[in-house]
Amino acid sequence: MSRFSFSVALSIMIGSMVFIPNYSGFVEAQSSKPVTNVSNLASSEDIKNVNLQNKTVQYFEDAQGYLVYPISSSDSQGKLPAVVMIHEWWGVNQNIKDMANLLAKQGFVALAADLYHGKVADNPQRAMELVQIARNNQNNSIANLQGAVKYLSLAPNVDSTKITSLGWCFGGGQSLQLALNSQEHPLAATILYYGTPLVTDKQSLSKIKWPVLGIFGDKDEAVPIGEVNQFRTSLNQSGITNEIHIYNVVGHAFANPSGDNYAPKETADAWQKTLSFLKKYVIGT
Repeated sequence: MSRFSFSVALSIMIGSMVFIPNYSGFVEAQSSKPVTNVSNLASSEDIKNVNLQNKTVQYFEDAQGYLVYPISSSDSQGKLPAVVMIHEWWGVNQNIKDMANLLAKQGFVALAADLYHGKVADNPQRAMELVQIARNNQNNSIANLQGAVKYLSLAPNVDSTKITSLGWCFGGGQSLQLALNSQEHPLAATILYYGTPLVTDKQSLSKIKWPVLGIFGDKDEAVPIGEVNQFRTSLNQSGITNEIHIYNVVGHAFANPSGDNYAPKETADAWQKTLSFLKKYVIGT
């Protein structure tokens, strides 16, 4: 690497550290090969034979996303609940598409939104750069996600009152940002896996008027356990229905099979808790 290239990479890393607390722990949790396999989450016999339709759609200005939904053999299929899925720092890679497929097999219309405008990182340095760009343009990122909600609300096979957001890591933080900016189109629920940055201010969180699911690890250096506890306290004090699950002895990005912190048992349990939460607060409403 040339001296100039090294300086650029170092500048990106230092710049990113301003926006992500305890960034060293965050980076260490990530693999340089963002290739994952979600097959261990798809063992249920009742979803193996579900047929899916998927396509790339333009849901907001110059943003395209991955849309997938189940196909019914009956012409009388009713409107379905939907999920805006928000990617990790890698972008809309195959892992995110696979997770969208899993949700679709559970009866959801899933739209994997793209905050990187078609770019996908294949190394941590590039991922940090893309994260910083998205965060430096947070208003645009929020508008992008609001566009995803609007797109789903107008889809003929979607129940517009049952739209949820779900994200991991960077995407978890963006899922929460969407919740704080959804007064014009209230969501049915918000889900975040170890979202960064984690908003803990009670007054800010009081804007949320629907259930929240939070998944965290107690060894996460990017989202300290003290912040998680304050997050839960603020939600409770604001009267917001919530389920906060903290897994012991796991760190950041423990639900990503490509990362060094991957914890398969906890990941499978967290996924079942996610599905139960959706069935209770979204499908059941």
